[in-house]
Amino acid sequence: MTPREDHPAELAASWIRDCRRLDMQGLADELGISRTTLFRRAGSRENLLSEGLWLLTQQTMAAAVKRWEAERRDHDLHTPGTLRHLNAIISQARGLRRLLDEEPALTLRVLTQPRGRVQTGVVAFVEGLLHRDMADFGLVSLIEPNSLAYAIVRLGESFLYADVLAARKPDVDTANRLVQALVESVLS
Repeated sequence: MTPREDHPAELAASWIRDCRRLDMQGLADELGISRTTLFRRAGSRENLLSEGLWLLTQQTMAAAVKRWEAERRDHDLHTPGTLRHLNAIISQARGLRRLLDEEPALTLRVLTQPRGRVQTGVVAFVEGLLHRDMADFGLVSLIEPNSLAYAIVRLGESFLYADVLAARKPDVDTANRLVQALVESVLS
């Protein structure tokens, strides 16, 4: 076994980041395994795309937290600032943009599946930020944090992927203002 053989999702993530189309034969060749072995280990191309996008999403969320924490003042909420950085990073991700341009239906399905890896992970991340704001700043939500997190994520998706969903220009600024308004409106 080669060192990367057990990590097809990591290779898929690097290909996405590098704006390369996920070609199962090309991935298998680079991993040093057969295409059949790749399918056995990683599942379908859609599953591998999901796993690769999830790895990139985790990296993006960590980068957004790091950026916000580097500039955050003591009284600033965690949720709006972190999500502002998250939206900025996502909106400038060339690999994601290529996927949305070339394979919009598949990419949106992978990103927005209610039980999919990416959306459930991002909702859990946002819920964690909300809980942190509740603990640190007395944020009181009129609805359960999971539902608020889900609404925030869906709002962000509708503005970040507006060109694919509704033939509109992506609008990160509006998404950020809406998140700010939603979160700060429940601050007690």
